[in-house]
Amino acid sequence: MEPVAYLPRIVDDELDELAVGLAAIAIEGPKGVGKTATASRRATTIHALDDPGQRSLALGDPARLLDDPPPILIDEWQRVPEIWDLVRRRVDEGAPPGQFLLAGSAVPVNPPTHSGAGRIVTLRMRPLSLAERIGGEVGVSLRDLLSGRREQLNGRSGLTLEDYVEEILRSGFPGIRDLADRPRRAQLDGYLRRVVDRDFPDEVGREVRSPDGLRRWMAAYAAASSTATSFEKIRDAATAGHGDKPTKATAGPYRNALERLWILDPLPAWAPTRSHIRRLALPPKHQLADPALATRLLGAGADALLRGGESEPPAPRDGTLLGALFESLVTLSIRVYAQAVEAGSVGHLRTRGGEHEVDLIVDRGDGRIVALEVKLTRTVEDSHTRHLRWLAERLGDDLLDAVIVTTGPEAYRRADGIAVVPAALLGP
Repeated sequence: MEPVAYLPRIVDDELDELAVGLAAIAIEGPKGVGKTATASRRATTIHALDDPGQRSLALGDPARLLDDPPPILIDEWQRVPEIWDLVRRRVDEGAPPGQFLLAGSAVPVNPPTHSGAGRIVTLRMRPLSLAERIGGEVGVSLRDLLSGRREQLNGRSGLTLEDYVEEILRSGFPGIRDLADRPRRAQLDGYLRRVVDRDFPDEVGREVRSPDGLRRWMAAYAAASSTATSFEKIRDAATAGHGDKPTKATAGPYRNALERLWILDPLPAWAPTRSHIRRLALPPKHQLADPALATRLLGAGADALLRGGESEPPAPRDGTLLGALFESLVTLSIRVYAQAVEAGSVGHLRTRGGEHEVDLIVDRGDGRIVALEVKLTRTVEDSHTRHLRWLAERLGDDLLDAVIVTTGPEAYRRADGIAVVPAALLGP
């Protein structure tokens, strides 16, 4: 069987720019996202610490890993956390740029004694964005939106609603997405089983007393995708039919462990630097690393998504599961693009009573923002722009641009200045 061809990533350019001036870079993200493939293309020496033999040698004498020809990739470094401090000391001693690459798919339970700030720069790697999956020219650039010029937009996408559903189901994991339907589903199911059976106890250091219970928790978070559903409601969904409900203190380690494995990728609430808006609610929106994982946890295929049927366990949300997962796909993509253009942060906005919500807020880094609403629609009506117009009244010039992201065919700017952009045409 021929090896899978390497698919160029947006993070490639980021990594190359950083390596020119930095001695050590740590690439972080979930298993299967492509960290090893991307880093290996730049490495002369590779130490794979998920291999028991190599890990045993590293545990005996971790310093010896750093004396091989550079660039040196230490893959799954968190299996031997001492590596982090050793690399940091080498940087302090004057290691030249491009010397070390660290790749990790979990945050260790016992973190290094030093954060590495100023010595080891971390680079987040997420599953493939839509722009990376589709390829070709980017019709609308996030960098241009962040400029505040509000230029006229053009471009046309041939993707249909069914195409977006297919992208949700195929996943952004490079080694999985190009498989045929049944093998792909089997691989995604195997990925989730590995999280429960191996990654959770191995990487996080906690025994899973109830594998089925952990999977129910993941399914509850999947059902809550693109919502700020409370812990209590997620707990109720995860423990439906069970008399004893765990407390937040008891269940919290499950959530924390899934975040350390990068399976959960919550979207934080936007906290404006100026007092434009009062009564903001601050809980994060729930997102999984990839919406395809949510479809497997919920047993939702193309027919179920397109019919608009509800998932089990239930989670309160406006609209259909497909709408929530389409927002997840757009959120994943925008986070990749925002990182590429060095935006300050990506979050969401929700007022405390839920009167106003904006799906995505991209902060340029100076307190000025681009606001994006994600709509599962081909055509935009005035009612779809209500929250963006409300936000514009409060932010004034601090709102650089306002965008409705759709499944429609064309990018254009409405008479009121709000941009309408098909998800497939967005890029960095």
